[in-house]
Amino acid sequence: MSEHEESVLWVPPLENQRSSQMAKFRDSVRKKFGLKLVDYKELHEWSVNEKELFWTELIDFFEVIHEGPISPSFTAQAFEAYGWFPYVKLNLAENLLRERDQETETLRFVHESGEKASYTYGELKSEVARFSVYLAGIIEEGDVLAAYMPNLPETLISMLAATSRGGIFTSTSSDFGVDGVVDRFSQSHPKVLVAASAYQYNGKIIDNLDKIKQLEEKLPTLEKIIVVDFLGLKPDLSAFKKAIPYEEAIEHSKEAPALEFKRVPFDSPSYIMYSSGTTGKPKCIVHSVGGVLLQHIKELGLHVDLKPKDNILYFTTCGWMMWNWLVSALYFKGVTTLYEGSPATPTLLDFMKNVRDEKVTVFGTSPKFLKALEERVTEKLPRFPKLRIILSTGAPLLPEQFDYVYSSIKKAVQLSSICGGTDILGCFMLGCPIVPVHRGEIQSLGLGMDVACFNEEGQPLTEQEGELVCRQSFPSRPLYFLGDDSGEKMKAAYFQRFPGVWHHGDFVTITERQTVKVFGRSDATLNPGGVRIGTAEIYRQTEQIGFIEDSLCVGRPNDGDVDVVLFIRLKLGEELDQDRVDEIKKFIRSQTTPRHVPKEIHAVSDIPYTRSGKKMELPVTRLLSGRNLTNIEAVVNPECLEQYKQYSV
Repeated sequence: MSEHEESVLWVPPLENQRSSQMAKFRDSVRKKFGLKLVDYKELHEWSVNEKELFWTELIDFFEVIHEGPISPSFTAQAFEAYGWFPYVKLNLAENLLRERDQETETLRFVHESGEKASYTYGELKSEVARFSVYLAGIIEEGDVLAAYMPNLPETLISMLAATSRGGIFTSTSSDFGVDGVVDRFSQSHPKVLVAASAYQYNGKIIDNLDKIKQLEEKLPTLEKIIVVDFLGLKPDLSAFKKAIPYEEAIEHSKEAPALEFKRVPFDSPSYIMYSSGTTGKPKCIVHSVGGVLLQHIKELGLHVDLKPKDNILYFTTCGWMMWNWLVSALYFKGVTTLYEGSPATPTLLDFMKNVRDEKVTVFGTSPKFLKALEERVTEKLPRFPKLRIILSTGAPLLPEQFDYVYSSIKKAVQLSSICGGTDILGCFMLGCPIVPVHRGEIQSLGLGMDVACFNEEGQPLTEQEGELVCRQSFPSRPLYFLGDDSGEKMKAAYFQRFPGVWHHGDFVTITERQTVKVFGRSDATLNPGGVRIGTAEIYRQTEQIGFIEDSLCVGRPNDGDVDVVLFIRLKLGEELDQDRVDEIKKFIRSQTTPRHVPKEIHAVSDIPYTRSGKKMELPVTRLLSGRNLTNIEAVVNPECLEQYKQYSV
């Protein structure tokens, strides 16, 4: 058996070549334009060579609700300008709530406590309509509604109500502190704040009422605060000037009115997203109505093959872009499941039983979760007869984690590692229902995304490590950053490294078969002796060492060179001595190269993570360079950062 054959872990069923939406889209394009398109690679090449035709065909194929001519589809002269579908108007909520049977189940909610809820299409649309009526006169086209919320149905309802009126939605999760919320929302100037008075995580109830009161005082643009009491604690709102209970807002209209939709230009703002903000105030990234919708329809409809029979659950908070991605699944008329709370409450096994019991067909997670599952769950996992695809993002998915999924979760499942970012509110590379899954590799480049791997001189590479770039514009590229009137900050963020080309900041290899290996952020890439090393290459080794619970690898400048420094969190009861330091170095050397061997290895109490589950390599690199961090609300465990300063230059 060849190395190529050995790396194949999943082969798409023949049925996928006929009945998947990817296959049907390919066949439609073949017929309409007289093309052969014998495989996915050729379909992808067509989608980037004829990008205007591709995105136009996407609108037609999925029957996107809109008005106005779709031609011309692109008018910009350069990537740095937007220019997509200048004459099209549409509404995000109208498309996500496209008509279906009133009694069809559309939304599920599962809480760590065991509480569950379900909404039919009619019930969901009715509640959105009542909330939209309440917002009349407050939220109009271009106004911002902000959510400081757990992952609740009310969060989704708020988004749909605001965008139905042509408004803009922005959100952070309830575990952010006041400063972190103010750093974000003070830039986006919301008129309405929807906030939960309390939330529950890992069995503990956290009261947020005092923080909401502070936000009332620190966000002067607020006209109304809608307080959600999903735990039934009946909070006292008498000290507030602008707050009312959520129930009062939706009861404003006793009978469910007809839901009206304000169609806005394709390039109108829909979402404001935020960078992590650990080295300054978070960047406010503004995304378009049409760009987000088209990108998510393409990714969920073609790459995930989402259909009305599906039930999708992505474990996420409202502060991560995957929440925005998840709720776009409403478009496909299946069931969208929201999970709120800790996946470890009461146990990780119970969480996976929820995945089984809710008959989830598309389950989204992260490498961090899969690692926890592998290490902490000693019992045999339940069978998942309905599960057909597992999605993973937030960090590179290691080859050994592919092995774990196929040996311990399900053999007949499509494991799709996906990679993109908040910057584009979507993916550059992701799964594909008509190509195989190869161990340690992302299945395919996204349709319509002219993705390449560049060397330092900006020349394309194949089967070599380099910088992830995109050479042509796409509809979900951000409109602008708030406060960046000149566009200089956006240019510096994406177009400065390779002029006219989007530089994403990931270190990757694109293979001959157009699969992708990701090695981590290129701005945190190690460079000892001038040799570039992806941190994922080292994590792959530390994952296999039994006494290591977690690790973080960074570069520390040293007289023009870079020292590789490895921090490890030991498993309970373990200690780091010189013998173990030598053992780690010897193992890494034997599995990689001498360049990969850390110069120093230190035990730490914890590894810092962002709230979206990403290891914080770049901030720790900054600390080791003697630079301070600010606005660290995006860090789940900021208390652990102080110990890293002692290892600075």
